[in-house]
Amino acid sequence: MVTIYTKTGCPYCAAAMEDYRRRGIEYREVNLSLEPDRIPEIGQLTGRRLVPVIVEDKGRVTAGWEGGG
Repeated sequence: MVTIYTKTGCPYCAAAMEDYRRRGIEYREVNLSLEPDRIPEIGQLTGRRLVPVIVEDKGRVTAGWEGGG
């Protein structure tokens, strides 16, 4: 399953989740606004504090969102 780290009010996070929904790809959202204790996880994954962070099944990590294809 894909995990998408988000924060409340982030338009890029919303766009990423909408793209995954549209493509029928299941994901689990981790909203860092609601779970701030998990913020260090994105630092460990990307070295930055940027959302969305998308972690795919095979371990591929994408930071940020430029749109889907």
